[in-house]
Amino acid sequence: MDSGHEQALHELADRVHSLAIHLLRRVRVVDADSGLSAARLSALSVLVFGGPRTVGELAAAEQVSAPTMSRLVSALAAAKLVRRGSDPADARRVRVRATAAGEGALQAARGRRIEQMAALLRELDPAERVAVRRAVSLLEEAVRGAETS
Repeated sequence: MDSGHEQALHELADRVHSLAIHLLRRVRVVDADSGLSAARLSALSVLVFGGPRTVGELAAAEQVSAPTMSRLVSALAAAKLVRRGSDPADARRVRVRATAAGEGALQAARGRRIEQMAALLRELDPAERVAVRRAVSLLEEAVRGAETS
């Protein structure tokens, strides 16, 4: 690839990166309504959508230290949003699971974020929404491809 194409690719990557950050900031303004910090919501999301995990697995998924994740899990457990239990395959290991209350709290928070995003998309005309849908599909395919390689 010549340097002009490479430069254009990096400029596009920079715009996508910046947009992702701005979109996240825009939708997370409603997170305060959940009463949970962004870190707690994120850890809860891993459990709701990914299933039970050890504290170490959660820490790795969230890219934080195990002690940090232990504190997050303790706070979530105190709020009855997660529970700790033994691993069926190895009773020495502790797995953290979302409770029904935790799943409900996460789904409610996610719904508020999605409504924030929908409000932005409502401002686009139908043809623009088709273009966004196509771009999102392409990016999803690229991410899936990167995860499998």
